[in-house]
Amino acid sequence: MEDLASQNCVPCRGGVPPMKGRELEQMMKAVPEWKTVNEHHLVRAFAFPDFKQALEFVNRVGEIAEQQGHHPDILLAWGKAEVTLWTHKIDGLTPSDLIMAAKIDRLLQPSA
Repeated sequence: MEDLASQNCVPCRGGVPPMKGRELEQMMKAVPEWKTVNEHHLVRAFAFPDFKQALEFVNRVGEIAEQQGHHPDILLAWGKAEVTLWTHKIDGLTPSDLIMAAKIDRLLQPSA
């Protein structure tokens, strides 16, 4: 499987079934820190030493979301950020959700 973080999100037009089962399990191997909730959405909590660094991370996630046209729900608090992803158009998960998760993970790498 090609590195998910190097792929681009594809706008969902609807009319496709959400990913579930084995297909979802296989793709989740590429983003092991993320958790699936009822095969409906992905969630990951990120910890930071203070509010400023959490805010900087959230702003970087926002920049990627704008570039990709794929916008997560983000909870920002002192020393933490929680990101939730799913494709609203089909009320479930698509490959773009996992691509976005991988791009967010890449922000935490030293070279990001």
